[in-house]
Amino acid sequence: MKKISLHNQIFIAMIGGLIVGLGMNMFVAPDNVIAEHAIWWMDLIGRDIFIGGLKMIIAPLVLASIVTGITTLPRAEALGQIGGKMALYYVGTTSVAVIIGVSLILLIQPGKRDASQEVRAQREAELEQRREAFETSTGLDPTAAENRSQYLEYLAQEDGATASSSSATHFQRMQETEGVGLGTLIKKQLLTPMLTNPFSSLANANTLGIIFFSVLIGLACLVLGETAAPVVKLFSAMNEIIMKITLWIMMLSPVAIACLMGSTMATLGFDALASLGWYSMTIVLALLIHSVFIVSIVSFLARIKPMFFLRGIRDAWMVAFSTASSAATLPVTLHCVTEKLEVSDEVADFSLPVGATVNMDGSALHEAVAIMFLIQVYGGLDDVSVVLTFANTVIIAVTAVIASAGVAAIPSAGLVAMAIIANAVGLPLHYIFMVLAVDRILDMCRTATNVMGDAAGAVVVNFWEKQRQARVAD
Repeated sequence: MKKISLHNQIFIAMIGGLIVGLGMNMFVAPDNVIAEHAIWWMDLIGRDIFIGGLKMIIAPLVLASIVTGITTLPRAEALGQIGGKMALYYVGTTSVAVIIGVSLILLIQPGKRDASQEVRAQREAELEQRREAFETSTGLDPTAAENRSQYLEYLAQEDGATASSSSATHFQRMQETEGVGLGTLIKKQLLTPMLTNPFSSLANANTLGIIFFSVLIGLACLVLGETAAPVVKLFSAMNEIIMKITLWIMMLSPVAIACLMGSTMATLGFDALASLGWYSMTIVLALLIHSVFIVSIVSFLARIKPMFFLRGIRDAWMVAFSTASSAATLPVTLHCVTEKLEVSDEVADFSLPVGATVNMDGSALHEAVAIMFLIQVYGGLDDVSVVLTFANTVIIAVTAVIASAGVAAIPSAGLVAMAIIANAVGLPLHYIFMVLAVDRILDMCRTATNVMGDAAGAVVVNFWEKQRQARVAD
């Protein structure tokens, strides 16, 4: 019998895991001992072993691939040319993603639908009780202008305590963004991680620090020439070794992905998705439209047929969807782009690690839509003075583009980025917890979009580089 290809094995595994997980969620009690043990084993194989194995090789892979990619360039100036093309592509596609998301949420208005307005009514009733409690405890009128700041502080303490009791770590990370402007964001989340001790960056998987140090090593090797030849050979061999380890880890991917899908659906089911149905539909539709845009860009700018591109990245796309991690998918993306889409090593080895860190089309889109949705639901309440205006919409869009890249390399990046955007327009942070119920499922969708955007960027930049080299040769 003909051997089933890896991507077909992964697809079958995804469907099998989905069916098993939904079956467990619908027909097995959450406290069932057998179900608990099944989910534990699925998490062990999928998250701990498979994703852990991929994450294990990220730091050495980024270091080796970027150094190798730069040292294969004919001269140092070529790095600037490739980097400039990458920056143009990343900023352009991320901006388009946010525009698509903003346009759809203004068109669909998920925050004005009946289900969302029921949530708003519950919050209004809760605020009425809070006003009475505030007046009883302080003797002050919460509706009076002179008492507003004290009343808002009281609300923030009450809601913060409620949110932090259930998700202390998430709320703490969001609180750290209070008062963070774009200048502070660039300093703390971009410059500081880049200039960190390289050994610390490698140990803590600080991708920005690894990228910056790798670029310095690669440029120094180019300048030194023959003197640095042994170092160049070392990193080239390390790159080949890491890719071989990647292929070994991928042998586990069908079983691991079945476990990931099973565990996710058994834990969440579709109930959470249904409770925020219009919001979820808006984001998924926006991601689909942006994916079509990405494929169109590849077809138009790189002259590659859409189906050839989609077939080339399907392994990476399915791993990204299952793992919800662009970084963990990086080894697979590198393999797909170089082996199946014929992107040169020097472009792929440099552009993909950078793209996996700062090119977050799906994330930027999601963050902008999430904040606008929350303003649609809660705008105008006691502690949400902000409403959607043209000016606020522009602020949200611009901040989403910058924040998606600026916080991509830190834990809970999506939450932190949303908190920064919320701060920019004056939305209290505790409202973000409303959308966390569906975050895991939507994270799988936006990560797949991020990885598709990274692969498309490598393909487009590779085509531009070939054209430039052809002009130079002529």
